[in-house]
Amino acid sequence: MEQKLEILKAVIEARRTVKPAMMNGTKIENAVINQLLELATWAPTHGKTEPWHFEIYTGESLKTFCQDHAEMYKATAQAFVEGTYLNLKNMGNNASHLLVSICKRGNLDKIPLLEEIAATSAAIQNILLGAESLGISSFWSTGGMTLKPAMKSYFNLGEEDTVMGLLYLGYSDVKPGGSRNKSISEIANWH
Repeated sequence: MEQKLEILKAVIEARRTVKPAMMNGTKIENAVINQLLELATWAPTHGKTEPWHFEIYTGESLKTFCQDHAEMYKATAQAFVEGTYLNLKNMGNNASHLLVSICKRGNLDKIPLLEEIAATSAAIQNILLGAESLGISSFWSTGGMTLKPAMKSYFNLGEEDTVMGLLYLGYSDVKPGGSRNKSISEIANWH
């Protein structure tokens, strides 16, 4: 039992954000992406609503989405910045896949929206940890237009549906280290 915990601990501690520009363009097999999506479906969900949904882009569709994302920004920016536009347009150049993660509100009104968002976040974390265990780099982005009404409209989402983030996946030759800023004594009170 302790050995399994050590393996899980190693995966959790190794998982780090790798921005798409640091990815090397090597393609991930679509079957591997399906395995990661299978992991997502095992996230905890109150009332079995399973509110997670993923729009998957790769190859030309990824380039098209990034162009559309940049154009959304250009069309709605209060103060347009050319660098931001180009960053959004080229964000997927080195990534293998993009999973747009969406929380689709279930039809059980007794379940608070926050619980649906938490379930979708857990599904995303399952994907990120699965990717790490396979040596796949990941970047969970909420930048650009991700959290804006234009992105909700792009995916024809309902009023309580939420785009949770853009998950860029790919391989990278870079492996950033990490650390935590707070100790256990700072985040937990024992009673």
